Amino acid sequence: MKTRVILLMACLMGSFALAAQTPKTAALSKKTLQDKIKGGWAGQTIGVTFGGPYEFRFNGTYIQDYQSLEWHNGYVKEVMDSFPGLYDDLYMDLTFVDVMERHGLDAPADSFAQAFAHAGYVLWHANQAARYNILNGLRPPASGHWQHNMHADCIDYQIEADYAGLMSPGMPNAASQISHKIGHIMNYGNGWYGGVYVGAMYSLAFVSNDMQQIVRDALRVIPANTQFYQCMADVIRWHKQFPDDWHRTWFELQKKWSSDISCPSAVFDPVNIDATINCAYVIMGLLYGNGDYAKTLEISTRAGQDADCNPSTAGGILGTMLGYDKIPQKWKDGLAGSEDINFKYTSISLNKAYDISYRHALENIKRHGGKEQGDKVIIPLQTPEPVAFEESFPGLLPVRKKEFYVNGNDISLSFEGNGFVLSGHAAKKREVPDHVIIATVSIDGQVTDTIRMPTNYQVRKDEICYRLDLPAGKHTVKVQVINPHPDYELRTGYYVTFRKK
Repeated sequence: MKTRVILLMACLMGSFALAAQTPKTAALSKKTLQDKIKGGWAGQTIGVTFGGPYEFRFNGTYIQDYQSLEWHNGYVKEVMDSFPGLYDDLYMDLTFVDVMERHGLDAPADSFAQAFAHAGYVLWHANQAARYNILNGLRPPASGHWQHNMHADCIDYQIEADYAGLMSPGMPNAASQISHKIGHIMNYGNGWYGGVYVGAMYSLAFVSNDMQQIVRDALRVIPANTQFYQCMADVIRWHKQFPDDWHRTWFELQKKWSSDISCPSAVFDPVNIDATINCAYVIMGLLYGNGDYAKTLEISTRAGQDADCNPSTAGGILGTMLGYDKIPQKWKDGLAGSEDINFKYTSISLNKAYDISYRHALENIKRHGGKEQGDKVIIPLQTPEPVAFEESFPGLLPVRKKEFYVNGNDISLSFEGNGFVLSGHAAKKREVPDHVIIATVSIDGQVTDTIRMPTNYQVRKDEICYRLDLPAGKHTVKVQVINPHPDYELRTGYYVTFRKK
């Protein structure tokens, strides 16, 4: 009898072990999968159009409830025709989608970097710094690292990561793997975490209808000891504490998390393009919107700052959860006439994006152990796992921002602290062809770098130079042009100094 009990227990334990090793799966009909992918792309497009007029017009404040926000039939087509540059949230994503379409899902990081660096669109912040780095021989991930990119914590990859989640339904770790390769082209630390978190929320939105669960579970891909995680956890906590008052959570965010300490143009300024605070506005819209499409877009727009990108992200995640068919007709009426128009700088329209992402999702599902089964897709569900710890600008605080207007071929400044960044650009004195000014940078009498400053805005360098690891004390910086020309000059605007905490 005792032997039989032991054998029975062994069989049961073996069954439990086998069950533990067998991954959980979810079955989605192919129609549902297509509908959710379509909802994600359409939701982004609706959101960025809706928030477009308010982008960085409400900084350190929110849009009052009595101010009506524009939406009408055919609105997207109108904006695509009149202001196609608004859709950087879309054509940036589509740059990476197109590389995968042409070179496969395993295309190396450099393929994405080169496509992005040579694209026809204008870039800003982390994207532009990365473009300059890549065109001047610095490859990813160095191109996005804070030691080479003063905008490493900016929002850039956060607004470009939607594609990674849309092709990874129920597989947040697969989305993180994609973001590891592509997101480090332009970002690091909190700036990269924003894209990783967004990708995970999209991924989980395919397999959950509970937005609070999506926001909460997706956060598990972010290391808990990071500021990014702590800020999102605060929003989740404040939503529970003040469930009917998003304005109260907004004020709590302002008190604790509204300081941008690295982006040179945003330091000591109401503008905040940091990924952390803007992602907080995204999840604030998702949580307080509670599945209501209009309310979600309104809150993530009214919160201010990057008020087009934030509702674009929120609208895409909620659109994925709901699916295209369940996005209220009022909002889809705004898409009328736009879904066959290629986004500027691309050969991809919304209708093409729906189809391409569906095919990429099927391929990605199979790569991770899923399969097609008749009219269904069997998805291997993944438990969110934290990515590696990263921190940009560790221990640094801005001390002073000073206007500093100098035009010419020789520039000198003195400061006290552990680091500095000098803003400026190469300029033409009259209508002449573009040119690249070459200059040396000396710190405390030692040449530390030779820089290239193009007059062409598309490939410009926004910061003349910076250094953040100097010993505490007084320092002198000199920039000297080594190919002077009477038609061109360097022009500075300000400098920021930093110290260690």
